[in-house]
Amino acid sequence: MDKNISCTAADLLMEALQETGVSHIFCNLGSDHPSIIEALAKAKQEGRKLPRAIICPHESVAFSAAQGYAMATGQAQGVFIHTDVGTQNIGGAIHNAFRARVPVFVFAGETPFTMGGELPGTRNSYVNYLQNVYDQRGIVRSYVKWEADLRTGKNVKQMVYRAMQMAQSDPPGPVYLTAAREVLEEQVDSLPNNWKNWSLIEQSTPNHGGFEEILDALMSAVNPLVITTYLGRKAEAVEELVKFCERLAVPVVEQIPTYLNFPRNHPLHAGYDPMPYIKEADVIIALDTDVPWVTSQANPKEDCRVFFIDPDPIKENIPLWHIPQAKNFRVDAYETLRQLNKMLEQINPDERPIRKRYKHLAKRHEMERKSWSRQESPKNGMITPEWLTSCIREVVDEDTIILDETITNTMTVCKHLPRTKASTYFTSGGTSLGWNGGAAIGIKLANPSKTVVSLTGDGSYFFSSPSSVHWMSRRYDAPFLTVIYNNEGWNATKMNYLKRYPEGIAKKTDSFWVNFSRPADLAKIAEAAGGAFAQTVSDPEALPLALREAMETVKTGRSAVVDVRIGKISCQADD
Repeated sequence: MDKNISCTAADLLMEALQETGVSHIFCNLGSDHPSIIEALAKAKQEGRKLPRAIICPHESVAFSAAQGYAMATGQAQGVFIHTDVGTQNIGGAIHNAFRARVPVFVFAGETPFTMGGELPGTRNSYVNYLQNVYDQRGIVRSYVKWEADLRTGKNVKQMVYRAMQMAQSDPPGPVYLTAAREVLEEQVDSLPNNWKNWSLIEQSTPNHGGFEEILDALMSAVNPLVITTYLGRKAEAVEELVKFCERLAVPVVEQIPTYLNFPRNHPLHAGYDPMPYIKEADVIIALDTDVPWVTSQANPKEDCRVFFIDPDPIKENIPLWHIPQAKNFRVDAYETLRQLNKMLEQINPDERPIRKRYKHLAKRHEMERKSWSRQESPKNGMITPEWLTSCIREVVDEDTIILDETITNTMTVCKHLPRTKASTYFTSGGTSLGWNGGAAIGIKLANPSKTVVSLTGDGSYFFSSPSSVHWMSRRYDAPFLTVIYNNEGWNATKMNYLKRYPEGIAKKTDSFWVNFSRPADLAKIAEAAGGAFAQTVSDPEALPLALREAMETVKTGRSAVVDVRIGKISCQADD
C-alpha cells in the first residue's frame, strides 16, 4: 500500500504475511474474521498480491496442510481459525508440527471485548459471549514457540514479523497470534515493509575443539554409528551425511524417520532398529533425533562415547528426558557436517580398517535386504503389508513423494518402499493421527508437478477428516493417491497391550476393544466428497492392477483412494 493511506489493521496483517514469504492461508473463517475477508476482497479488486486463501472445512486439515507445505519448502505458511473453538480443533495437528519442528503461523480471532457499540467490531451475536474464555492462548501454549495477542493495529507488522522470526529460527515451530475484531477493524496508517530487518538466527557449528573431539573419537572407533530422525528436513544435509559416512565407513540408522535422511539403498544404510548396533558401538553420533534409543530397551557400553548434534540437544520441551552423552552441541547438523567434511579432506586416516568396516557393513546391508524381500508375498490368500508395499513400489518412481502414516506398518513401508532422494518421504513427526490427508494437500500445492502418494492406516484415515480432505483436493486441483492399509482396527493399541500383558486374558479371549467391526466403505467417502476414484481390494491377485489404475487416474488430475484389506487384527464380536 502507498504510504500514509488509511487502512485497517487486518489489511496490514495480510500485507505483512505476504512480505514475510507466506504464500497460502489455510483458513476456516468465522465471526471473528469479517475484516480479514474484506482485506482479501479489497486486494483482489485492486490487483494487489496477498497470500492465497485455501478454504478448509476442518481446522485440523488446514493445519496439516500448512505443515505439509512447510515440510516440503521450509517456508512457514498461515492457518486462520475461529476463536477458541477453532483453536481446539487444531489440537492434535499442532502437536505434530511442534514435535516435528515445522514452522506454521496460526492466527485466531478473540471474541470482541466491547458489548455496547463502543468500537467498530463490537459484539453483535450471542456466540461472541459463549466464545469469551479466560485464556484462549493457553489452549496451545505448550505446543508453540511463541504466542501473543495483537492489542493495537499500530504495531501489527511488528507482531507478524516477530512471530515469523520466531517460527523460522532454529529450532523452528508453530506460533500463535490472536486479535479481537475491534483491533482488526482499527483504522491505521500504512506501514513500510521492514521484514529485511528481522533476521533469523544464524546457523552455528561446534567450536574447533568440538570438531577435533568428534573426529578424534571417530578415528579410533571400531564400531561407530550415526542415528538420525529428521536430518532430511534440510535436503542438502543428506548429501553431506553421505559424504561423511562414506569417508569413514559409518553406518546410519534412521530411528522413526520423519524425512528421508540417508539413501535407503546405500550399503551404509543400517535399517531402522538401532538396538543391535547400540550394544556394539563405541562412538555414537546422535544427529537430529529426539529419541535415538529407548533406554528401558537397550543402552550403549559404559565406554561408548555419545555426541548429540541437534538444535535442541537436551529437549527442553520434554519434561522428562535423558540420554547419557559425552557432549551436547546445540548446532545445525547441515553446517556441522559440512565443516566436518572439510576437515576430513585434510586428514589421512588409516584406510585399511575403514575399507574392512565398509565391506562388512555392505554385506550386512545386503543380507538384511534379502531377508526383507523374502517376506514380499501374500499369505494364506490374504494381502500382507509387505506384499502391498512391494506392489506400491512398482507404480511409483524415485521422484514420487511418499507420505507415511501407516503407524504400525511404518517400518514395513520403510523396508519395502526404499526412498533414495531427499524430500521424497515424510511422516508427521509427532504422535497425533490424521496428518496424512491435509499434509498431502499441502505437499501437492507446494509441488504441483510431482506425484504425491499418501499411505495410511484405516485408523489414521478416519482421523484425517477425509470428507474435508477430498473436497479440498478437487476444489484446489491437488490430486493424490491414498492407499489404506486396512486391518480394521487400532493395531498400535493392541501391540502396546501385548508388550505389557503378552499372555493376558485379552489375548486369550481376543478382547481388545480396538476393532472396527462392520467396516465403513472408506474409499467411497472420498468419492462422495471429492469425486475421487474409489476401489476396495482384498484379492492379492487384483491388487497390482488396482494400484496401476489408481495411479493412472491421479496423473489425469483426479484423486484416488484404494482401500486395501489386509489381515484383521481382531475378530472381537461383542463389547
